[in-house]
Amino acid sequence: MLYSISKASKAYGADEIIQDVNFEIKGTEKIAIVGRNGCGKTTFLRCMCGEESFDHANIAKQNGTDIGYLAQKVLSHDDWTVEQELMTIYEPIFALQKKINELEDKMASDYSEKVMNQYGEAQEKFEAMNGYHWESEMKTVFTRFGFPIEQLSKKIGEFSGGQKTRIAFVKLLLSKPDILLLDEPTNHLDIDAIEWLEGYVKNYPKAVVVVSHDRMFLDHTVDCVYNMEYGKMTRYAGNYSNFVVERENDLERQQDAYNRQQKDVERLQALIEKFRYKKSKAAFAQSKIKYLDRMQMLTVDKSDTRNFHAHFTPNVKGGEKVLETDHLAIGYDHVLTEVTMKIRRGDRIAVIGPNGTGKSTFVKTLMELIPSLGGSFLFGHQIEKGYFDQQLAQFSSGKTVLEEIWDDYPELDRTAVRSVLGQFLFSADDVFKSVDVLSGGEKVRLSFAKLLLQHSNLLILDEPTNHLDIPGKEALEQALKGFSGTILFVSHDRYFIQQLATGLLKFENGKAEFIESNWNEYEEQETSKASMVMAAEKKQPAEEAPAQATRRQLSPEAKAREINKLEQKITDKERELEDLRDLRYEPEYYQDYQKMNGLDQDIDEVHNELAHLYQKWDELNEDA
Repeated sequence: MLYSISKASKAYGADEIIQDVNFEIKGTEKIAIVGRNGCGKTTFLRCMCGEESFDHANIAKQNGTDIGYLAQKVLSHDDWTVEQELMTIYEPIFALQKKINELEDKMASDYSEKVMNQYGEAQEKFEAMNGYHWESEMKTVFTRFGFPIEQLSKKIGEFSGGQKTRIAFVKLLLSKPDILLLDEPTNHLDIDAIEWLEGYVKNYPKAVVVVSHDRMFLDHTVDCVYNMEYGKMTRYAGNYSNFVVERENDLERQQDAYNRQQKDVERLQALIEKFRYKKSKAAFAQSKIKYLDRMQMLTVDKSDTRNFHAHFTPNVKGGEKVLETDHLAIGYDHVLTEVTMKIRRGDRIAVIGPNGTGKSTFVKTLMELIPSLGGSFLFGHQIEKGYFDQQLAQFSSGKTVLEEIWDDYPELDRTAVRSVLGQFLFSADDVFKSVDVLSGGEKVRLSFAKLLLQHSNLLILDEPTNHLDIPGKEALEQALKGFSGTILFVSHDRYFIQQLATGLLKFENGKAEFIESNWNEYEEQETSKASMVMAAEKKQPAEEAPAQATRRQLSPEAKAREINKLEQKITDKERELEDLRDLRYEPEYYQDYQKMNGLDQDIDEVHNELAHLYQKWDELNEDA
């Protein structure tokens, strides 16, 4: 057993959020802790790593076991560069390298078996510690979190709070603790980054405990799930999908056993009542009373099945042709990409692609929040649009929940407003809560209540699942599946896309591609393409010989000049990319979502240009 907790409890005032919990980690298990928003998952992680304390717990762990949790305080000095900060992780490697160097010097005059053995052992240990590849590992993880490589030389103090959090995450992953704690690690990552992180977690050589509402991420990474509900935790073997089935079966078994016992109790009580006052049967009745007293009464685990149940209904059916775009140019100061597509009634189109490629810019252009830069778009006959923006959903108004709806729909009476709010789990006194104190998930639900009352036949949704827990996502899926209109939605949640989308609009590398396939078909197509590329690469050496010969024809001096030119271009482009990325953390941009979206497009464009330069540089250096 690597780590175990027994009889753990934690309360905030009268609110006991962790009650007599048992938890264990075996070997290199990958464990998920799942449960509704606010059930205590993050608190449990913080108690595990020591940032908070359980009120009571018996904790046992193997000697020397270290636990890693994302916290900004792991960054040591603001005047250090990122590289200096990250290199502190590798101090044991540097110390061992020094020892190896000393042994090599010693071996010049000492040929003893003892020294040779020491040297061999040190070399083996150095290799096991990834001593030959630490630098490439550091650069890979750093760039995967959206940083340009040259920012390794930038001082920590020059980064924003959000950037420091990402740097701390990089340091956490690179430090490779025995138990890696991850709290919502996929938040704000695009699909490519999520899939990379999946592979990292799955292949992590030690234990991982993750809190996440990303169902596909959990299915692809974990082999054990702890369900947290009403302060209790229950362990299930397998991934998230297996947990869902087993949890349902578990509750059914408990309910069946409870029902059978209740029937037995009722039968025994009836016998007792029938015979307890008859002398000839008094002993029999007394024995049954004692039997009942000794009986261990069964219970059924409490399960929070509350969820919102929305029914989005259009006022009018609308035309068969919902939306047509013809070379629609989107962007702010300059064209980022053009979109040509047709959407028909009943389509559910997912807009996908890396962060900063124009997805939100596209839907904002359709909503005329920003102007198009060319081409055209046309909505069909009687198409009525409803719009959800995850950023706008996090609003403050000073109003109560009831007032927020009533002010927008004054024609509705109190009963009608409360009925709609009830669908979204705002009941009783909840409707008198101030909007300003609602959680992120509650604000999203309130925004969907407003959207429902619009009765639109085209829903345009930008990141609708952000801030929702898994039951909330599932409720939204069911509501949207039952919608008879058309949906265009931006999302990085692959499971949500898989459940809902009938087609895809993919933004990547300055292009927008309309794909008339669902998510599973698209994944199969991408896998097939990758296989074809690999097969072609095996045949490529002979076909590429002329190109290689051309490269070899360059004199060493000419090649060196060409490489120097490319390196200068790369340096200039990296500096441009760094300057653009720095703007993300200026109030002028992060307080203005229109400017932020335009900036993200610029960043993506420069990033693509830089990738092309790197490719040319690699080709020239192959034969250098």
